[in-house]
Amino acid sequence: MVEKLAKILVVDDEIQIRRLLRVSLTAHHYDVLEAVSGAEASEALASENPDLMILDLGLPDEDGFAVIRKLREWSKLPVIVLSVRSQEKDKILALDLGANDYVDKPFNMGELLARIRAVLRQKIQSEGVDPVFQCGELRIDFVKRLVVLEAQEIKLTPKEYELLRVLAVKAGRVLTHQQLLREVWGEEFRDDTQYLRVYVRQLRQKIEKNPAVPFYILTEPGVGYRMRAAIP
Repeated sequence: MVEKLAKILVVDDEIQIRRLLRVSLTAHHYDVLEAVSGAEASEALASENPDLMILDLGLPDEDGFAVIRKLREWSKLPVIVLSVRSQEKDKILALDLGANDYVDKPFNMGELLARIRAVLRQKIQSEGVDPVFQCGELRIDFVKRLVVLEAQEIKLTPKEYELLRVLAVKAGRVLTHQQLLREVWGEEFRDDTQYLRVYVRQLRQKIEKNPAVPFYILTEPGVGYRMRAAIP
C-alpha cells in the first residue's frame, strides 16, 4: 500500500507549470489539486480542505496577493508562493500578508520539495499535537493525511477526514455540535446539527466495527461528540 502524503492545491494559470508540479508531486505521493484562477482557488479551498497551497502571483482574474489576503481572514493554511516576480518588495509583501515561503521561478524541484516538507512540519508543530494519533487499531497520520484501521487504509472524503482530524486532535475532550460545525464547515453551518449527524454516521460506518455501539467516536447526548483518547 502506497502511503499518501498531504493534499496540495496548485494555483497557476500556466499549463506547463501545473503539469510539471502535478507529475513531480504525484510521483512523491502527494495528492494534487489544480486551479487556474483566484476564483477557482477559493472554491477549492472551501470544498477540498487542502493541506498546503502553492500559489502564483500572476493570475488572470486577481493578483495572488489578494488570494493570500482573503485566505488569511479565515484560515492558517500554509502557502508557498511560486512566482517569476523576484523583486524584494514582492517577496516582502507576500510574506507580510501571510505566505509561509517564497520560491522564484525558474525553480529547482528538489528545493521546492524540501520547502514543502519543512512547511508541513511547521504546520503540525504549530498545532501543538503529535503528528500521529493512535487509538487501538486506528492510526491517523496528520502529515501524510493517512487513516489506517487494522493495517488497511480507510478512504475518506475531504469533509470526513477533516471532521475525524478535528476530533482526533482534541481526543478525550467533548466538542459541542456548534464547535465541530464551525471548525469543519464554517460559521454559517454552526446550527445545522443534522448535517453533522450525517457525517458522524458516515465516519462510524467506515471506522467502527459496530457503528451502533461506537468505540472511537462517542456521543455526548445533547452536547456533541468525543474521540476516545489516544491509546497504544
